[in-house]
Amino acid sequence: MILVVGDLVTDVLVEHVGEIRAGSDTDAAIRVAGGGQAANTAAWLAHTGQEVTLIAAVGDDQAGRDRVSELTAAGVRCAVQVLPGVATGSVVVLTGAAERTMITDRGASLRLDADHVAAMVAAAPAGSHLHLSAYPLLHAGSRPAGLAALTAAKRQGITVSVDAASAAPLRDAGAQEFLSWVRGTDLLLCNADEADVLAGPGSAADQAGRLTMCVRDAVVKQGAGGAVWAGPDGVWPVAADPVPVKDPTGAGDAFAAGLLGAWCAGAAPSDALRAGATLGALAVSRIGARPTPLLAGQP
Repeated sequence: MILVVGDLVTDVLVEHVGEIRAGSDTDAAIRVAGGGQAANTAAWLAHTGQEVTLIAAVGDDQAGRDRVSELTAAGVRCAVQVLPGVATGSVVVLTGAAERTMITDRGASLRLDADHVAAMVAAAPAGSHLHLSAYPLLHAGSRPAGLAALTAAKRQGITVSVDAASAAPLRDAGAQEFLSWVRGTDLLLCNADEADVLAGPGSAADQAGRLTMCVRDAVVKQGAGGAVWAGPDGVWPVAADPVPVKDPTGAGDAFAAGLLGAWCAGAAPSDALRAGATLGALAVSRIGARPTPLLAGQP
C-alpha cells in the first residue's frame, strides 16, 4: 500500500496561444479537471496497478464530490475529509509550450487535519510506504498535518518519500527550515528549481549528493535533461525519453508515481528512475495532469 498525503483540488487549465497580453485579450483553450500534486500522483499510481490511498481534504461542495468520485473511479482509495463551510481548493494553470504557471487557492487543503492524517497513517498495513507532497508543509495552516504524517510514519516504521512541491513556497519557508522537517526521510524528490533552493547551484548530481546529507536518497529531475539519483551506494543518471511536449502539467507527479511504484517493489535506483522517466514522458505527451481522459475531447 502506498499512502499519498497532500492536496486534492480543481485545476482550471488555460492553454494560451502565444504570450499573455496583459490588460487585453489572449486566446486560449480552457478546461476543468481534477488536480493537486498528491491526487495526481495517486491517480498515476493507480493507473500502474498500485494499491494507493489518498489522504486529503475537500469542501462540502459539488467540486469536492466530483474530485473524489473521479479518483475513486480511477482506482484510488480516498481517505478524504469533507469540510463544511470551506470551498474545495482550485488552481488556475497557465500552460505554454514548455512550462506552466500556477495561480493557487488551496481552499480546504489548508484545513487538512493532523489527527485525521496521523490516524490514517497509523492504520496502514505493515510494509506500506508514505509519500508526502510538501505542499502541506509549506503553508502554516496545513503544516501540522504534514508533520503529523512524517511522525506517524516514523512510529509505524514505514518508508517515506517527500516531493519538494514548488520552488517559490520553498524559498518562502526557507531551505534549512524545510530540510529540518524532512531530515531522515528515505527519499526526497525535487525538480531543478527546487534543487537550486534546497541545495544551491551546481550540477544535478552535485545537488542530489548534497541533499543526501539530510535524507538517505535524493532525486533531482531536470525535465528534458533527465534525472539523477544519489544515495549511499552511488549516483545514477537517466536520460529523458524524447517526446513532443503538449502539456507539462502533472509530469513530475507521473514521474514520482512511476519511480515509487518500481522502487517500492524492490527495483534498483536506475530501474526506478527509468520507470519514472517513462511515465513522465507519457504525461507530457497529452493534455492534463491525470492518466485518464477526464477532459472533454481528450484522446
